[in-house]
Amino acid sequence: MNLVSATLRASAVLLLALGACAPAAAERIKDLAQVGGVRGNALVGYGLVVGLDNTGDRTSQAPFTVQSLKNMLGELGVNVPANVNPQLKNVAAVAIHAELPPFAKPGQPIDVTVSSLGNAISLRGGSLLMAPLKGADGQVYAIAQGNLVVGGFGAQGKDGSKVSVNVPSVGRIPNGATVERALPDVFDNSGEITLNLHQNDFTTVSRMVAAIDNTFGQGTARAVDGVTVAVRAPTDPGARIGLLARIENVELSPGEAAAKVIVNARTGTVVIGSQVRVMPAAIAHGSLTVTISENSNVSQPGAFANGQTTVTQQSTISASAEGSRMFKFAGGTTLDQIVRAVNEVGAAPGDLVAILEALKQAGALTAELEVI
Repeated sequence: MNLVSATLRASAVLLLALGACAPAAAERIKDLAQVGGVRGNALVGYGLVVGLDNTGDRTSQAPFTVQSLKNMLGELGVNVPANVNPQLKNVAAVAIHAELPPFAKPGQPIDVTVSSLGNAISLRGGSLLMAPLKGADGQVYAIAQGNLVVGGFGAQGKDGSKVSVNVPSVGRIPNGATVERALPDVFDNSGEITLNLHQNDFTTVSRMVAAIDNTFGQGTARAVDGVTVAVRAPTDPGARIGLLARIENVELSPGEAAAKVIVNARTGTVVIGSQVRVMPAAIAHGSLTVTISENSNVSQPGAFANGQTTVTQQSTISASAEGSRMFKFAGGTTLDQIVRAVNEVGAAPGDLVAILEALKQAGALTAELEVI
């Protein structure tokens, strides 16, 4: 954890989650949970992008592009001799991925993203040829084809120098795929609909059950676990949809988040939850700075001396300890008071992390420290 604190000293940003004493605002069930089974499904495929302006795969380093091109031409009735390897720079092998939204029906369009698999410089100006998109079960659910929209730009000179803006090897085709197979119906006839919270919280589950019962009658909903609420529903699909339309607009106050301090060691970001509290503790925090400077000195012999000119190194090392003051955290200190107390002694956000780590080890911090 000391290494994390040292990293945060350089560039730390403190984000405060204030409002510790304010009650949670009412939110709709639609914003807190999703209906069980109603989700998107990932699709993936492989294809060829053609029509590139000399920016496609260098086939000597991407043999699968030539193989794919030969297979495609063979299916179209064009016979390419086995000993012929076309050296084309206007073709690129690509991976295609998309998300099949819930309740998608055959004939509906979806967006697709196309990414280069080989060493293509840019996909700008290219067209994707017909390519199937498969789900996790291996079945084809959509067919993709169309002209790419590429936000990046790349250029390369004959001497090997190049410049690029954004990522020109990735493009997108709006409405570039057509759904060919519908997903199975997620609404069964079991007589219940499940609502799954986005975050595990027993308090929110209990309040959601109470809110639904108050609106639709006692016994309508029951808690399954810390995430799931089961709701009695009619078997008729139209009636179930009408019931869900009313349920998702029911409002309730979710449970307050757990006391937690999140530290991002890569970006230096520190987020302190509003429920963080500190027991009575006295703290003194300072830092030691060590400076090392290197200088080169030239030793020159006399005019008639029999010697050689040499270069010697001179090192200067200095150390200084910044002054620190001891300050006291009172019991039950709120987030706003914690930050104010640390700011009064001139502690940076990185210093705040070191202080919180020490408080946690001393048992004076009622929060969970999480490093991401």
